[in-house]
Amino acid sequence: MDTDMSDVSPAARADLTPTGKLRVGINLGNFLLTAKDTVSGEPRGIAVDLGRELGRRLGAPVEIVGYPTPGELADAAPSGAWDVGFLGAEPHRAKEIIFTAAYVEIEATYLVRPGSSLRALSDVDRAGVRIAVPEKSAYELYLSRTLKHAQLARTKGGDAAFKLFVEDKLDALAGLKPRLVKDHEKLPGSRILDGRFTAVQQAIGIPKGRDAGANFLRAYVEDIKASGLVARTIDENGVRGLSVAPPAGDAVTN
Repeated sequence: MDTDMSDVSPAARADLTPTGKLRVGINLGNFLLTAKDTVSGEPRGIAVDLGRELGRRLGAPVEIVGYPTPGELADAAPSGAWDVGFLGAEPHRAKEIIFTAAYVEIEATYLVRPGSSLRALSDVDRAGVRIAVPEKSAYELYLSRTLKHAQLARTKGGDAAFKLFVEDKLDALAGLKPRLVKDHEKLPGSRILDGRFTAVQQAIGIPKGRDAGANFLRAYVEDIKASGLVARTIDENGVRGLSVAPPAGDAVTN
């Protein structure tokens, strides 16, 4: 199945391309899904490729609208600055955004300091433990809901969170596992804890109130997973640390 432009109802088209083009919001801070072309400086990556494919199926030109952090992308939803956004599906964000099922999943865990007594994920949520984390990331929102004893030290972006973790000698750094692998290499003796405290569900969102467009996007996401397009796009971009999300009915919640 190819959810192409012949399948688009007038209502869905109006929701997805209200200005005559498809404005695709992306999080430039997620190096797994976005990057900048080294020659042109233009955005590229998995989210950009899948956004352009969506535009192709709609028969509409695509404008990429980049944001430095996922929080800024999510916060812009009510403004109408973008029509579809590629970001982690999260209950707090769902107040303003309708999400599809995930198209990829990314494991989130902790990096701990050299010599740390924290050996397992269950050791982290204890009184006195301080965790560096990028603010308004999907996994920060998850930890804010679920941690009972540990304290979060929030900062803007992954680089700043790693700097805070190192310089302030915090106990743990929360992050996406592929990013933590890179941070681990910069801090000899540090360890990445086994397992995951959540898997971030990377999805496509549309501002609330655009229900017809949301239904089209849901079908699009299931199609690109089932057809193998998501897997091929991951391979073509040479990304490691992502897994294709299961079909919507088979999704596992944390």
